[in-house]
Amino acid sequence: MSERLARFLRHALAVLLSALFLLPLWWVIVASLREPGLPPPNTVQWWPAAPFWDNYPAIFRVVSFARYALNSAIVVAVAVPLTLITASLAGLGLAQLEGAWRRRVLMITIGLLIVPSASGWMFRFQLLRWLHLLDSLWALIVPALGASSPLFVLLFTWAFRHTPAEVYEAARLDGADGPTLWWHIALPLARPTVAAVTVLSFALYWSDFVSPVLYIFDPEWYTLPVALQLLRQVDATNWPWFLAGAVLQIAPVVIIFALLQRSFLRSALLDVER
Repeated sequence: MSERLARFLRHALAVLLSALFLLPLWWVIVASLREPGLPPPNTVQWWPAAPFWDNYPAIFRVVSFARYALNSAIVVAVAVPLTLITASLAGLGLAQLEGAWRRRVLMITIGLLIVPSASGWMFRFQLLRWLHLLDSLWALIVPALGASSPLFVLLFTWAFRHTPAEVYEAARLDGADGPTLWWHIALPLARPTVAAVTVLSFALYWSDFVSPVLYIFDPEWYTLPVALQLLRQVDATNWPWFLAGAVLQIAPVVIIFALLQRSFLRSALLDVER
């Protein structure tokens, strides 16, 4: 009985915490269904008296929302797999280093996390101009060739370091080369990290507002974050339109997290049990 009660309390606490985190999202959804021109409510409104569903098709008529959503989808469809490839390869290489070299590279990687992203905007602009990639979706995808973020490399390094060295040695003795070791041994054993980096990189590219503003000049190649700003410019007082656009932008990230969260949460629970 005590074990069942403890399990029930854990689940009840998990449901309560989930509800607290989901409450702001629910508030945004409800506020997006208010009549156009009305400000957001001062208190939490569980459901509008008369839901105004036309706010969602209206934003597609006001701005090229479908085109911007397609651009964002293209960016994440290319950038996320590239990030997984480059970050996992870099993480595997770093995990295979021994002694002082690994410590040095780890310190450099951690140091890169401290550097503000704004300090690289000018350098990236010049690089994209030399490569003739400005004003195209490739300007948003190029960072994926460098693993997108040092954090992703560190996550893969940590995962690969937790794999026993004997596994890699046995694969080498069986004749496995570098690509085979990476694809058939390292990645399958790091599925939780693959899921976590997929979610994080998807959110990074899907919600990136600064890069399209800095490196894209043709409105045809704008992405969803810019579309939200355009909605504000069309009618700054029409909060339901803006929040409807915010819901459509947040929804894919929530769906991706819901689909993949079991993978990395299961790994976290196993680590806690150990």
